Amino acid sequence: MFRILLAADGSENSLRAVDYLVQFLRGYKEAPEVYLVNAQPSLPGNVTMFVGSKEVKQYHDEEGAKALAPAKAKLDAAGISYVSHIGVGEPSHVITAYAKEKNCKQIVMGTRGLGSLGGMFLGSVTTKVVHLSEVPVLLVK
Repeated sequence: MFRILLAADGSENSLRAVDYLVQFLRGYKEAPEVYLVNAQPSLPGNVTMFVGSKEVKQYHDEEGAKALAPAKAKLDAAGISYVSHIGVGEPSHVITAYAKEKNCKQIVMGTRGLGSLGGMFLGSVTTKVVHLSEVPVLLVK
């Protein structure tokens, strides 16, 4: 079975990637498995000293759920089934590691539209995913 990882953060750019994937999947007789992923940045280590690990996990889960909600709504409306996942850590590592774990054959994600100069200095998540990924990465502008 063909497996696609769809990275989403709730931004307009990531929602364009969701829209693209919905249109793209209409051409498939047998729909591929879709893994909808959001990466939450880690909080500094000393935060758990003051708040507790249970609260930190709840925070990541809530923020991830908020970020995934618009993408889930679009996929649900299109009748596309998916498995959602919220990972914690550096986003490019979370995305590529999960794609490898689930044996995805492609990663689909939006770009921020910074251009090559901005991307070079800022080190965008998409640039890092392209470099780290072992599978093709489809960037939707």
